[in-house]
Amino acid sequence: MKKLKLYRESFLDALRGQGDPLGDATAQFLYDYPEWIEKINAWERLPESGTINALPDELKAYFSAFKDRPSWIHPKQIRTAQVFFEQEGNLYLSLLGFYSLPYCYAFADGAQVLVRSKRITEQIGMRLSETALFLLDSFRPGTFLGGEEALFTISKVRLIHAFSRLFIQKYAKDWQPEWGQPINQEDMIGTNLAFSLLVMRGMEKLGRYPGKETAEAVMHYWKVIGYFLGIDTDYWPENAKEAFELEKVIRKRHLKTSEAGLILIQALLAYYKAAVTEPALANSAESLVAYFVGEEAAEVLQLKKGPDLPKGIYGLLLDLSFFRQYGLGSSYEKTRRVFFEQTKLQFGAMPQLLLPARKRT
Repeated sequence: MKKLKLYRESFLDALRGQGDPLGDATAQFLYDYPEWIEKINAWERLPESGTINALPDELKAYFSAFKDRPSWIHPKQIRTAQVFFEQEGNLYLSLLGFYSLPYCYAFADGAQVLVRSKRITEQIGMRLSETALFLLDSFRPGTFLGGEEALFTISKVRLIHAFSRLFIQKYAKDWQPEWGQPINQEDMIGTNLAFSLLVMRGMEKLGRYPGKETAEAVMHYWKVIGYFLGIDTDYWPENAKEAFELEKVIRKRHLKTSEAGLILIQALLAYYKAAVTEPALANSAESLVAYFVGEEAAEVLQLKKGPDLPKGIYGLLLDLSFFRQYGLGSSYEKTRRVFFEQTKLQFGAMPQLLLPARKRT
């Protein structure tokens, strides 16, 4: 419980003023030399060490950071988390859409960044697919145990965050200092908790909690993802108690109604109602989100909660979601294949994680 002393107002206030120095320096370089954005977007994998050494110093420093594994990685927990995702990846992705993401919208200051990206409201379906792709790549079997494919994806997501900070600081004249730095350390930690701790809570709300050992393995997995995303892992919880306390403190600090949050949640619900092919799920989207986020967040997001249903019914609704798998059985490759099939069917294109292109004027 040694990290509980870090979860104080003064420490978290300081985190709101901190971004990601390595990512931010790299984004600034790419902003100044946009030809490198096109080159990186054309890469299919993380470059080899010899290629990295030939890059400009700023890019060399950045991509070299993805070649080093932190000494505290626990291989057993990594494997446990990957096996869990292989078995429950379909449900994991559904919980992100119906719990984790809308829960983030209830945090007013963090929502200010999201609402300033038109893609999150105008191209929400593809944006959700890109988030799902990030998860699928990150949980690829073998990742952090020698496999590097996911690290390239994570490196691009980290730079996308850095570009968001850069663009807001340069162009968002209405940004308020009290919101903190865009995509600051506290908000990144909170988002990682939404993608890990809240998924475990969602499993519990469905009566399918995988147990403390698996839950803590998933938390450790997101510590490693967070490390490569540029998060200060000194603040990342090491056990269930610390995770519970950190999420509670962040919730107390930032859960409140905002125009940004309401715009985001209404855009999400409108998308579900229009895009989800299963009528039972489409018609229940708002009450399903309200059930998962809980009464406090549902009130903040002005969601209408439907009648209470048995836990198993909520799970059945999610099993009918647009991330569903066909047939019996589950595997990582099957989840990935069906995801790509459905995405291409819906959008006519495959999702890609690309750095924002910038042309010189």
